[in-house]
Amino acid sequence: MNETADTYVVPRVPVSVGALVLDPAGRLLVLKPTYKPGWTIPGGQMDAGGESPWDACQRETREECGLELAAGRLVCVDFRTPGPRRLGGVRLLFHCGSFSEDRLAALTLEPEEIEDHRFAEPGAALALLRAPIRRRVQVGLSAERCVYLEDGRPIAAVA
Repeated sequence: MNETADTYVVPRVPVSVGALVLDPAGRLLVLKPTYKPGWTIPGGQMDAGGESPWDACQRETREECGLELAAGRLVCVDFRTPGPRRLGGVRLLFHCGSFSEDRLAALTLEPEEIEDHRFAEPGAALALLRAPIRRRVQVGLSAERCVYLEDGRPIAAVA
């Protein structure tokens, strides 16, 4: 708690969300953003003003690739420590299941944010992702329950 004589400062922690979306063959949807190097999964920052994490996951997936998420299961909570060039924050990962070919036909990329996409076998998809998200996605793909991570790594004291 940060206190002064007259004020109480509530900490602000950025929250972002991601969606694991699979095709009928079990391949993971990965996206190539225009605004940063490498590949990622659908998702992004939760909006201030009362948006829930699940609402943010649905919105970001719809905006980035035109897919409507009907259901998801929270599989990972990852605390990212702040660094010299990043805010850190909380990253939530939802496993949204396998989509039919008909639903995937509606996939439409947002050209200002996403330049390409592919469905890749899990090992190949993980190789495309940057280390922090790779660790989170690797855990989330096989998680049977929600797993707590710090910087993408399980914490022994939190099982």
